[in-house]
Amino acid sequence: MADKSIVLVTGGNTGIGYETVKALYASFDAHVVLMGSRSLDRAHAAIEKLQSEVSQSQSEVVPIQIDIEDDTSIEKLNQEIESKYGRLDILVNNAGGSYDAVMSEKPTVAGIREAFDHSYSLNVTSTHVLTSTLIPLILKSSQPRILFVTSGLSSLDNCSNARLPTLAAPIPKGWPKPPVLSQIAYRSSKTGLNMLMLEWQRFLKVDGVKVFCISPGFLATNLAGIGAEKLRQMGAGDPSLGGALIKHVVEGKRDADAGKVINAQGVQPW
Repeated sequence: MADKSIVLVTGGNTGIGYETVKALYASFDAHVVLMGSRSLDRAHAAIEKLQSEVSQSQSEVVPIQIDIEDDTSIEKLNQEIESKYGRLDILVNNAGGSYDAVMSEKPTVAGIREAFDHSYSLNVTSTHVLTSTLIPLILKSSQPRILFVTSGLSSLDNCSNARLPTLAAPIPKGWPKPPVLSQIAYRSSKTGLNMLMLEWQRFLKVDGVKVFCISPGFLATNLAGIGAEKLRQMGAGDPSLGGALIKHVVEGKRDADAGKVINAQGVQPW
């Protein structure tokens, strides 16, 4: 076990999380990949699929239950990793969600509050709680890394310059404004996640922990409930691109960019 890095990927049974686990499992480097999932049944099904897609591996994938919005689940996870492995080398904070559709379903103040509260609870607060809980195990690693999966939508520069098609449409005068696919609650929470990464980098630099935000790009996942196929029609890339990027960071190929938001092209503007 000492020669294999212990990697936890939250939300690892689907989307970019699954592709990250798959990329690590297919890697020439040896890992013990903990596939975090709210449901162990879904994790087992995902691992069965993974092993049918990757026939040979130096690594192992272990299902592990984690709901990052449940403190009891977080503490149970912490105890399980400590008892089985004694340390955690890399934490990939991938679990997240988009709840902006609630504001279309409930075009009221209550809808706004629900969408924002859930977005921040999952994408920021719960991610911070999980990271805080696991820090003692991470500090036992000889090459510790923490990754936060963010978004191109988190960039103030990208959004203020209307580089995103959904933000370039003209806005009519008056109120109420017509609904747009602006993902404002999701975007805001991911911008908050970037700040969270920056603070963890400040906290842990003296301990030798490398901290990153990863911006995988516009990929065809089911994150916003739009559907992978429709996103592909809109130009989204394959989720495996995100998995490959995260694998590179996990395996130390982007260490020079620690403390930044990085994407496949380089450093994402803030």
